Amino acid sequence: MLNTRILKPTDEARSTPLLIKNLLLSGQRYERTQEIIYRDISRYDYVTFNERVCRLANALTKAGVKAGDTVAMMDWDSHRYLECMFAVPMLGAVMHTINVRLSPDQILYTMNHAEDVVVLVNSEFVPIYKAIENDLTTVTTTILLTDEESKVADLPGLAGEYEQLLAAAEPTYEFADFDENSVATTFYTTGTTGNPKGVYFTHRQLVLHTLSQVASLSGLDSVRQLGNRDVYMPITPMFHVHAWGIPYTATLMGVKQVYPGRYEPEMLVKLIKDHGVTFSHCVPTILQMVLKAEGAKDHDFGGMRVIIGGSALNRSLFDLAKSKGMHLGAAYGMSETCPLISAGYVNLELEAGSEDDRISHLIKAGVPGPLVEAKIMAPDGSFLPNDGKTQGELVLRAPWLTQAYFREPEKSKELWAGGWMHTGDVATIDPMGFIDIRDRIKDVIKTGGEWLSSLELEDLISRSASVSDVAVVGIPDPRWDERPFALVVAAPGQQVTAASLCEHLQPFVDDGRINKWAIPTQIAVVSDIPKTSVGKLDKKRIRTEIAQWIESGDDCISSL
Repeated sequence: MLNTRILKPTDEARSTPLLIKNLLLSGQRYERTQEIIYRDISRYDYVTFNERVCRLANALTKAGVKAGDTVAMMDWDSHRYLECMFAVPMLGAVMHTINVRLSPDQILYTMNHAEDVVVLVNSEFVPIYKAIENDLTTVTTTILLTDEESKVADLPGLAGEYEQLLAAAEPTYEFADFDENSVATTFYTTGTTGNPKGVYFTHRQLVLHTLSQVASLSGLDSVRQLGNRDVYMPITPMFHVHAWGIPYTATLMGVKQVYPGRYEPEMLVKLIKDHGVTFSHCVPTILQMVLKAEGAKDHDFGGMRVIIGGSALNRSLFDLAKSKGMHLGAAYGMSETCPLISAGYVNLELEAGSEDDRISHLIKAGVPGPLVEAKIMAPDGSFLPNDGKTQGELVLRAPWLTQAYFREPEKSKELWAGGWMHTGDVATIDPMGFIDIRDRIKDVIKTGGEWLSSLELEDLISRSASVSDVAVVGIPDPRWDERPFALVVAAPGQQVTAASLCEHLQPFVDDGRINKWAIPTQIAVVSDIPKTSVGKLDKKRIRTEIAQWIESGDDCISSL
């Protein structure tokens, strides 16, 4: 530790803690008349939003919430969710955003593990809640959320219905200061094995992440994504890493915000049209769902900007969105990183080059944002060169990375082995600083002593006009260790075979983009590809299904 110069402050000087309550100061000062909209159900301005946050704080306090308690949320993306993302941590409590797409058993596990005390439950999820209520170990109180006329439900320890509680509460609340390292939010990330793992973030981490997002999304001219005159609508669930933290950023900036509730393609397109949405973010599968909606068929999205994360952004999706007037860019992060680590960027060097080169960099994981350190690590713990070719595990440091998994000491040690957060992603970093994710370590295809990237194969296969969706995994091979196997959804009116896919990929072999052994010799043509609860390719399930098809001789498989 360096022996630096530190001066004693004057006695009355005050070091302001970095607390979420301070993010709430700016929005109504910048744009007090900007609106927060929920579907076609409600809308109000930022002054009202701040008042509702205070009313909610009073209602939660009356319901028994104390500093240190965990308050859980089971809702679709809504104005209520946004209000809770502020009010709960501002009370010194912890906000648990429940992944409502998990199985009831997994939801039960996360609620007991997180030690939830109060639960806010959307009326749509009451049946799920009722199925697990007798096995909940710490919950004492529930609050009903509903868009229906009926404001009652059979919930244990029901304190009341959300809007009625707010209407009866006082419109002001004096939020106290406390340690900025207090936990503000928690949620659970699912892996391929074992129970979900609890990730958590402090006030300090969320404030710094928000400020970094403002700099990344608003301050870089070449890829400016979000300003306070934009219209923002998330198409990433708010239970998933706080909708990538962007609701905090949008609220700080006073941006007009539109919350869509349940993700219904036609409703999403309607909201985009009605409110002139200019900025959003989602995983590729959700964007494809929007672009294929009936209301989007002849619609020009007018330059709407969308950040793609969660899964790789391939060139075919970029081109499809561009043809509909939508501009895509990639970003990278994970549940443990709060999540933003890097995003697409076009520097002066790329601006002077070709459009194809610019696009190829925009669809990579991007350049690390402010305050982020990213390195490529070899299995022995040494660092590898940033030459754009040498592959290794991407490891990270930043002020907002989760410091451990909740009550999981061994997994926490693995996550932070050697003082760097281990992402589990194979990547390269080029001399300009661009991160290129090649694959998950567990998904890299090892064949004949070489590593093949399933992500790159998915990108190249997706460029075929005959392919609507694709996933590539490695399957065991007695001679080559593993061989790539492609699951393909054919485009409407098209047919795909292993031979036609080989013909499509051959030019990429001729150009030296891939080796000839990267061409799958077996494919399966299916109607749908398994996805996880947050819309990512479920490669564990895909491998299981392929093994079953091969064993049974299923005729969905086509071979060269």
